[in-house]
Amino acid sequence: MTLTPSHIIEYLFCPRFTYFEYVLGIPQYEEKFFKVQKGREIHELKANQNVDYLRKKIGVVKKHQYQYITNSNLRGEVDEVLELNNGTMAPLDFKFAEYKDIVYDTYKTQLYCYAILIEHNYEKKVNKGYIVYTRSKNKLVEIEIKEEDKKNVKTYVKDIYEIIKKNIYPKATKYKKRCLSCTYKNICTE
Repeated sequence: MTLTPSHIIEYLFCPRFTYFEYVLGIPQYEEKFFKVQKGREIHELKANQNVDYLRKKIGVVKKHQYQYITNSNLRGEVDEVLELNNGTMAPLDFKFAEYKDIVYDTYKTQLYCYAILIEHNYEKKVNKGYIVYTRSKNKLVEIEIKEEDKKNVKTYVKDIYEIIKKNIYPKATKYKKRCLSCTYKNICTE
């Protein structure tokens, strides 16, 4: 089993997501949520628009759209893998969201996962990524990606595999407000 950025994000939201979904095999039925469906529609639309457009302002010399890439632990589909004029590469992800002067950790974590995958598959350094906020006139935001960020993701991957392989029932999140919107709230016990 390889993990996706969503697995990492769910684990960071609450480690019990991993237990319920991947140890007990109880699906969360995320397809029913509006934002998930709308996000998928936006991705399909963007795939067909601006196919030849290069973001030259940020030094893009070539792009690879909708790249499904893997390594031995992670997998994911990157909206755009950008080749930059300084010899590095960067992931670009479209979000069906408004930019409100903050970039959520979930968005950053997804870019960190993509950075690991790009470095593994393209053998080029990744030290930044980009998010396009489609509900804010396609605002482009640059995110710095440090070695520590990639190292943290690798640690999360290791922790998730440990929960799955050893059938560990982990501690719940310390942020109890998260429990209110959790798809597992009716079966989760302390």
